[in-house]
Amino acid sequence: MMVTVKLFGLLRLDSGVKQLELEAATVRELYPKLLEALHNAQPNSSLTLKDLKACAVAVNECPAKPGARLQDGDIVYLIPPIAGG
Repeated sequence: MMVTVKLFGLLRLDSGVKQLELEAATVRELYPKLLEALHNAQPNSSLTLKDLKACAVAVNECPAKPGARLQDGDIVYLIPPIAGG
């Protein structure tokens, strides 16, 4: 399934990528493919698989879990946790 992945916060700042299209059947399957694409776009990126898995996920603006199945044309939003002090 071809999906659009939209990145926010530190994910976007670190990678320089706002959105991209990838093929994946589930959100969980998306993580390693996304990490590879982000490192290709920004080789100096410090993002890890752990960073991606820590994000809140929404599919088509509805909260989703890693096992959520994806359909062609879905939009996956990855929102990293926000730290403050």
